[in-house]
Amino acid sequence: MKTGIRSKHAVVHKPPYMLYMAFVDMRNFTQMVPEDKRGEFRIEADYDSVHAVVQGFNVGVKVLERVPYSRIDFADDGAPFQFSVSMHFDAVDGQPDSTDFSVEVNAELNFMMKMMLSSRIQEALDKMVDGLAANGQ
Repeated sequence: MKTGIRSKHAVVHKPPYMLYMAFVDMRNFTQMVPEDKRGEFRIEADYDSVHAVVQGFNVGVKVLERVPYSRIDFADDGAPFQFSVSMHFDAVDGQPDSTDFSVEVNAELNFMMKMMLSSRIQEALDKMVDGLAANGQ
């Protein structure tokens, strides 16, 4: 069953190109893992993909498409279920140093997985967006 989850939108006080550049290289994702959680993950990354072992599960993500300073599309690359993620970096009219940032996730989840994971994914996306907006990054 295809499940679509959209984060909230938030204005990040950085121009779209700066925010985009933080996510364009998958090696940067390894630095985003909180310090207290790093022992729980084994992560390997290159420019186009990141692979991690989380609680015994192998999860991989690869870049499908980069639209400079506007959007980055990702897809699963060895994960327990199929998913895709799109990050949007939209210019804010009249505010060249601000970005309207949002994330969309589409996943193939059975009913049980949808019930267990949808709210957690929504929460994680919104927390990420709020964190970027609060830190201006």
